Amino acid sequence: MRSLFWRILASFWLAIALVAGLSILLGHMLNQDAWILSRHPGLATLAEDWTQTYEEQGEEAAQDILEQRKKQYHIDVQVLNESGDPVVRGTFPRRAAAFEARQHNDDRRLPWRRLTVEYTSPKSGDTYLLIYRIPHPELDAWHRGSLLWPLSALGIALVVLTLFSLLVTLSITRPLSRLRGAVHDLGQTTYQQNSLAKLASRRDEFGVLAKDFNLMGARLQSLIGSQRQLLRDVSHELRSPLARLKIALALAERSAPEERERLWPRLTRECDRLEALISEILALARVDADQASAEEVDLNQLLQELQRETVLGYPQQPVQLDAEQALSLRGWPTMIERAVDNLLRNAQRFNPEGQPIEVQARRQGERIQISVRDHGPGVEAEHLAQLGEPFFRAPGQSAPGHGLGLAIARRAAERHGGSLTLANHPQGGFIATLDLPLTPGVTG
Repeated sequence: MRSLFWRILASFWLAIALVAGLSILLGHMLNQDAWILSRHPGLATLAEDWTQTYEEQGEEAAQDILEQRKKQYHIDVQVLNESGDPVVRGTFPRRAAAFEARQHNDDRRLPWRRLTVEYTSPKSGDTYLLIYRIPHPELDAWHRGSLLWPLSALGIALVVLTLFSLLVTLSITRPLSRLRGAVHDLGQTTYQQNSLAKLASRRDEFGVLAKDFNLMGARLQSLIGSQRQLLRDVSHELRSPLARLKIALALAERSAPEERERLWPRLTRECDRLEALISEILALARVDADQASAEEVDLNQLLQELQRETVLGYPQQPVQLDAEQALSLRGWPTMIERAVDNLLRNAQRFNPEGQPIEVQARRQGERIQISVRDHGPGVEAEHLAQLGEPFFRAPGQSAPGHGLGLAIARRAAERHGGSLTLANHPQGGFIATLDLPLTPGVTG
C-alpha cells in the first residue's frame, strides 16, 4: 500500500510541477523581449512618458527624461520618427553606434542587449520608434531580481499542490487500505459488518463498493453459517437411522433364523428411510449448486402436470387448481417444480381426506404468486418463523418427514430472487405462498 501511495503522490506532484515549470520557462523563452519591456522598471512606461513629455513640453524636457533613465538604469535610448530620423539627441554615443554597425547588430558580439518598441501617440497619432540598449551586466542583475517573485510564487504553488496531491492520494489509498483489511478479515472469518460503515456512508465509488462488499460479506457469512448448521443437522439426522440399523443388525446376528426373517422388513424400512433422507439432503444441495441457464417456464403446464400426478398418487385428496391463463416466467423449471411439489406433499401430510388442496397462481405486477393451502390444523404462531429451516419440524407433528421439504421450496424461491411466505390461513388451515419475479434476480 505504501508503494501505491507514493506512486500516486509522485505522479500527481511531478505532473503538476512539470506543467507549471514548463509553462513558465516556455513563456519566458518565447516572450523574452516582451517580458523585459513589460517588467523592467526603466522601460515599462518609458515610451508613454517620453511621448507625452515630448508633445507637451518639447525636446529638452524629453531629452531630460532619457538622461535620467540612463543615469538611473544605465539604459541608452534612441528615438526615431516614421522617416527614420532622430527626434532628439538621445543618449547613445555615435562611436557606440559605429561599433554596433561594424558588428552587424549581432547581439552575441555586442556588450549590450538591443530592444525596440513602436509607440503611437494617442493625442497626435504620430508613431515613434524607440531603441533601447541595456548593458548585459545590468540586464543580468535585473533578471536575478525579477525572477525572485515568479520563483517564490512557483514555490508556494508547489507547496499548495503538494498538499492537494497528498489529500487526493490519501482519499484514494485510505479506502483501499480499509477494503484490504476487510478482505483479510473476511478470509479469516472474522469480518464485522460495521467495519466499513463509515466508508459505506461516502457518496462516491468507494461508498458504493463498500456497500456492495458489506452485502457480499453478510451473504458469505450467512452461507458459511448455514453450511455449518446444515452439516450439524445432517450429522444429527443421519445418526438416528444408522443407530437403528446397527441395533437391528446386532439383533439379527444373535437371533434364530425365524427371528431374522422377522427383522428383515424392519431393516428394509430403515434403509428406505435413510435413502429418502439422503435424497432430500441431495435435493437441497442441488438447489444451491445448479448453475444452468434460466429458461422460459410455462407455469400453467407445470401446475397442471403436478395436479395430475398428485391426484394419481393421492386420489382421496383432490387438488383444486385456479390459475390465470398464459402465466410464464424465466427461471429454472426443475427448481420451481420441486418447490411446488414439496408444498403439495407438505399439504397432503396435514390435509384431511375429502378436503381439496387449493392451488392458486396469480400475476401481481412484475411478479407471480403461487399459493398452496390445506385445511389442516395449521402451525402455532411462535413456530412460523422457524418453518423452512432445514430439519425443523413443529412440535406435536405426527406426520412423517424430515423437515426438508419447505427448506427446499424456500431455497428455490431465493435462487430466483423471490421468497416463500408461510402462514396460517384466516379461515383455517395452512397456506404457503411462492413469490417469484418474472425475471430471476439470482442470489448466491
